[in-house]
Amino acid sequence: MEHASPVIATIVISLVFAYAGGLAARLIGLPNIVGYLVAGIIVGPYTPGFIADPKLTTELAEIGVALLMFTIGLHFSLRDLTVVWHIAVPGALVQIAGCTALGYGIGLLLGWPPGAALILGLAIAISSTAVATKALEERRQLATEAGRITLGWLVVQDVVVIVALVLLPLVAREAPDLRTLALLTGETMLMIALFLSLLLGVGRWLLPAILGWTARFGSQELFTLGVIVIALGIAYGSASLLGLSVALGAFFAGMVLGESDLSYQAAAESLPIQSIFTVLFFVSVGTLFNPMLFITAPLQIISLVIAILAGCGIIFFFLLILLGVRGSVAGLVAGTLAQVGEFSFILTTLAAGLGLMTGTQQGLVLAAALSSILLHSLTIRAYGSLAAKLDGRFDLPLGPMRLRNPHSNARALAVLRDHVIIVGHGRVGSVIARALKTAGQTFVVIDGQWRVSEFARTAGTTVIFGDATREEVFKVARPRHARLIVVALPDAFRTRRVIELARQANPQIGIVARAHSDEDYQYLTELRVGLVIMGEREIALSMSDYTLRQMGLDAASAQDVVDRLRKGILAKSKNASAA
Repeated sequence: MEHASPVIATIVISLVFAYAGGLAARLIGLPNIVGYLVAGIIVGPYTPGFIADPKLTTELAEIGVALLMFTIGLHFSLRDLTVVWHIAVPGALVQIAGCTALGYGIGLLLGWPPGAALILGLAIAISSTAVATKALEERRQLATEAGRITLGWLVVQDVVVIVALVLLPLVAREAPDLRTLALLTGETMLMIALFLSLLLGVGRWLLPAILGWTARFGSQELFTLGVIVIALGIAYGSASLLGLSVALGAFFAGMVLGESDLSYQAAAESLPIQSIFTVLFFVSVGTLFNPMLFITAPLQIISLVIAILAGCGIIFFFLLILLGVRGSVAGLVAGTLAQVGEFSFILTTLAAGLGLMTGTQQGLVLAAALSSILLHSLTIRAYGSLAAKLDGRFDLPLGPMRLRNPHSNARALAVLRDHVIIVGHGRVGSVIARALKTAGQTFVVIDGQWRVSEFARTAGTTVIFGDATREEVFKVARPRHARLIVVALPDAFRTRRVIELARQANPQIGIVARAHSDEDYQYLTELRVGLVIMGEREIALSMSDYTLRQMGLDAASAQDVVDRLRKGILAKSKNASAA
């Protein structure tokens, strides 16, 4: 009997342990991430039993980070990035210098050679993009002021570490002069600028055009495949052709595509796949951890963890305060960034391969990094408490930062209040939309057919392209602030799902829905839907009313007959359902 390949074994067993670890973490009130990391430790080489393929888990993890950053980029426009540039660029550069100096000093105190101490300093200065964005996502803070500052800060850190990875082999082989270092740094920055120029110049219209053309075929699986191909294709191309990081390439690709009206559905389609690979990322981090280091070198690990959580965290916090960020926002950003992850792993692995660090030194950095991730939730809470205690005690030199969201579609949606949400812009939904427009009422349409969405948009209707049964798409219509939702879908299952999402977001929202059978009618009525319309039945009753009037009955008598008929049909369907 042929055994499963290492690829299948690694993926399946990693996911099984991640699932069990995630459930266990939830049961004791800890974040899912903790369970995933513990799963990685269990399948890692330092514990008995099954050992995951380290090369494979690392590659899968890279896919996870790329998809995560692509999804985040979809919600983060280029203009949003420029808004926080005056905070992120100077803040991140000073923070990296400060944390590097702190780590360098601690490395020397631990007896490490200057080269290893410098790598240690740079390693603790770079935050984990995956950990930070996952934490913001779980707290629904990605689109807030804190989220934008954090993402801008991470982009600057990524650029710095890319330059460091380019320069490190040269520094290890010889002692280059300043001119050589400057030339290499300039070349790397030029590559990043070239990549951005291509994306902004060509990708801004090409990527939405490709996905829009794909959407016209009406195949959800093709659209999903197109989203993944764009995300991973650009991430791979940026890494293999230009030497950039996979994460940075995917983030910029998502950011450019996020300027289009396809972004909401693209995010919804990539989310399930991204979630699986992100889990594998955290499992891969856990596999690097050697628990024995806590026994052989506990004081060294503790000193490094304190440097990351307290030293770098305080540098983050007070830099943000000095740059004019409000205390509560500074606390959340500092707590989110006070950890280290994937780039530190890459940096220390490269340094160890070049002979700049020993295996033990690399293991200590990894142990400290993993500890910072395990303690991440507590760190965020601690800096939130610090911000609350110090609130109002600072005179902010630059004043509180004001962020705006200049994305035109987001701006139009942001002002929606007391509006109607129409789900489906077909023969029924389009008539309702026309009635609302004629009456001067505010409404927004959600439709999953690209041709229909484009047609409605050209007519001046505010449209969200996407599947309304996906929470990521539905919440864009701001159901919490809506007065009424009209579900005009020709599908009973999807109608029920949309109503469920609407009730979760706003229990008081009024609902009008189509029913497609007696069972659906009864089910929707039991859900306290304000008005349930069954098309064929209403056509029959309307034709009955007209027929009775043509036969000489007055309007009131004909209406009375129709009303009694409607009640009889409803009672009959109710009895049939009960039976």
